[in-house]
Amino acid sequence: MRFRICSFSSHILFRTHSLKSYYLTYSFPYSSPLLRSCSDLQAVKRIHASLIVSSGLQPLSVASKLITLYSQFSDFHSVFSIFNSFEEPDTVIWNSIIKSHVESGLFSHALLLYGRMREFGVVHDSFTFPIVNKAIRSLGCHIEYGEMVHCVAMQMGFGQDVYFGNTMIEVYVKCGSIGNASKLFDEMNHRDLVSWTSIISGYIYRESFSKGLELFNKMRMEMEPNSVTILVMLQACSTFESANEGRELHGYVIKKGIMLDASVGNSILRMYTKAGGSEEDVETFFSEIDERDIVSWNILIAFYSSRGDITKVAERFNEMRREITSSIETLTLVVSAIADRANVSDGGMLHCLAKKTGLCDSLLITSLLSLYAKCGAPEISAQLFRDIPHRTSITWSAMMSGFTQNGSFRDAIEFFQQMLASGHVQPNHDIISTLFIIYTHLGALQLGKAAHAYFIRNLSSSPEEDSAPLGTSLLNMYMRCGSISSALVCYNRMAVKDVVTWTSMIEGFGTHGLGFEALGMFKRMLESGVEPNSVTFLSLLSACSHSGLVREGCEAFHSMKWRFGIEPNLNHNTCMADLLGRSGKLKEALTLIIKMAVSPDSRIWGALLAASRVHGDKKVGEYAAEKLMELEPDNVGYYTIWSNIEASVGRWGEVEEVRREMHERDLKKKPGWSCIEVKGVIHGFVSGDTSHDHVEEISKAVECLNRKIQEVGVLSIIL
Repeated sequence: MRFRICSFSSHILFRTHSLKSYYLTYSFPYSSPLLRSCSDLQAVKRIHASLIVSSGLQPLSVASKLITLYSQFSDFHSVFSIFNSFEEPDTVIWNSIIKSHVESGLFSHALLLYGRMREFGVVHDSFTFPIVNKAIRSLGCHIEYGEMVHCVAMQMGFGQDVYFGNTMIEVYVKCGSIGNASKLFDEMNHRDLVSWTSIISGYIYRESFSKGLELFNKMRMEMEPNSVTILVMLQACSTFESANEGRELHGYVIKKGIMLDASVGNSILRMYTKAGGSEEDVETFFSEIDERDIVSWNILIAFYSSRGDITKVAERFNEMRREITSSIETLTLVVSAIADRANVSDGGMLHCLAKKTGLCDSLLITSLLSLYAKCGAPEISAQLFRDIPHRTSITWSAMMSGFTQNGSFRDAIEFFQQMLASGHVQPNHDIISTLFIIYTHLGALQLGKAAHAYFIRNLSSSPEEDSAPLGTSLLNMYMRCGSISSALVCYNRMAVKDVVTWTSMIEGFGTHGLGFEALGMFKRMLESGVEPNSVTFLSLLSACSHSGLVREGCEAFHSMKWRFGIEPNLNHNTCMADLLGRSGKLKEALTLIIKMAVSPDSRIWGALLAASRVHGDKKVGEYAAEKLMELEPDNVGYYTIWSNIEASVGRWGEVEEVRREMHERDLKKKPGWSCIEVKGVIHGFVSGDTSHDHVEEISKAVECLNRKIQEVGVLSIIL
């Protein structure tokens, strides 16, 4: 039998004549450790050549080792040369060549080779099926392959082989057939730690935490779990936020002495940070870890980052540096954590630290350029961007997102156009979502529709979990640009509607003064089984406020706390004060503010001040103005409203006093600006600006509109 694919290179044999003498003196007893010491392809070829002219490729373990080494260097020409040198390759050689393809990621080729092995009737051993199973598991979702291999293995008498059974369970789990995995597990006469851990992780992987926990408890009746099993269970407690089970596992670990394993300690720490543990729980356990490594510190920093506690992130980072050397992951964590609230100097210090320590990779640079873009330093972020040799969609997305969050929408659009012009990167979900956000802020409906069309042509076939956030951004864009019908079409087409989707629709209706529609959407949300969150109620209260639905707003505010257990925060109270103020209930609004558990800020006093001006309540207005001046003495907008209130009741002396104080403080109101999209082009306008090319035609059109408004008896809204 011959299985020739390619012949051994003749130049290798030629080179054996020029080898140094000591290579030719080695026989088998020394060849195995010599092969293990090979660090490059040429060294492997030299030893291979010396073996050919001395002892040959005997025993077979030498040939097997050579096949493994050549595959590690992706030299499959030499792999098949060795394979073809055997008249009838035995099981060891077949296993080696199949395994070499599996470990090189050539899973389909590995299965083809196994098919040839079966054709030639080569005997299987206890390693053959586990190697084939690894190829099937790596391909994923090929359950029919797994079932065929399982059937063949049973026919060949490997049904009760524990090693094979364990790999077969992993195949079924990976292919989504947890039923087959469970049946096989139940039929195994002998089960070891790997068997139990595989089936437990299988159920957890398929999001059945309760079944995984049940099996874990059964396992403890037969044998003690090891650190790997504990790690699987701790990861499950983190994923499913099961704090009680996590605490029980913590106690079990202490009792059994498994705590000495550093990875177990870090997993317990991660469990407390993910499963709703308090800051005290996390800090207490962290202090109890005898040997904290970089992973421990990263988990702690990530915990405070997820809570938005930038102060604690900085404190723990500085403490860590006094105890241990930071890693690239640490720096990336800290940069990402402070990106939304940092300034250029903060970014500069971290950037310098990265350069000084030599800890720099593309992910860290991407995080840094995002930070600089968000901090309003486009020159620095652009320079970092240019320094990245291979820009991915993540890099482009970070630049666009940074400019968008900083309000530099034109810069973000310019980068998107540069990306398209480069031709190397195609827009992904994140980039398209950022585009929708940009066009939402600019009110650019036609450009938004163009981005939507691109999404339909190129990305609409993506999995639902990837498309859901993008769909929400899309309906948000249509809502805020005034196209309610298009937003409803997007909403109705979404297969999965989460709380963010429902909240976006409620907010959209509220923005357009459609309070009853917002309330109807909220009712349908509850009927669908989706639980509202604090943001949902904020949108609902805002909708009631804009539509003057006082009774409905008060009912929503009451149910928020007493039915859904959500404690109203300052934002919710601000909406309620605005709702009551708009309807003329200024005293009720003032009472609400005074009775709040948290200290009122300038926004809630500003809402009361604006309502006082509308309803002419000078007394409440003055009180609100005094509070505002204490909180934000340099906010020119509040001085303007206060001045208008005094003017509305003819108190011109007080008006002069307010304006004099504004002058003394050198407070100047920033000019307002707006933009409009015409035929795919965005035109921006600033109050008092006359630089637009068509300013004369625009002014005439505005004057015409102003006259028509006055003709129908409406006060002019343009001064």
